[in-house]
Amino acid sequence: MSSIPPLFVVAVALIDADGRVLLQQRPPGKAMAGLWEFPGGKVEPGETPEAALVRELEEELGIETHSSCLAPATFASEPLGDRHLLLLLYVCRKWKGVPQMHEATALKWVRPAQMYGLEMPPADLPLIGLLEALL
Repeated sequence: MSSIPPLFVVAVALIDADGRVLLQQRPPGKAMAGLWEFPGGKVEPGETPEAALVRELEEELGIETHSSCLAPATFASEPLGDRHLLLLLYVCRKWKGVPQMHEATALKWVRPAQMYGLEMPPADLPLIGLLEALL
């Protein structure tokens, strides 16, 4: 039995007062460029998933939140080349600042049902139904 190293990634469904979720579009030059995804990124060695997400939100969107504002929602498990992606999705309704495009090509607030019509990474697709049920 071979061992495939896991790649731990965190993502967040930022939910606004109208029940919409923020998605960002992956920039050119990155894997899966042009696809819409939940903001987030890789968990660095020695970092908790929550600390990684707080860091990623600051870097990618220029917003601040606290780990106590992140509610674990679900996860996705997906083969990704020679690694195995484990995507941990959190829900966040409380943050400081207005999301800005620091790395993404575009940002979009959408209702979960609208996500089915968007091109998204394979690991993100199974998460839509849960968000629909939550909102």
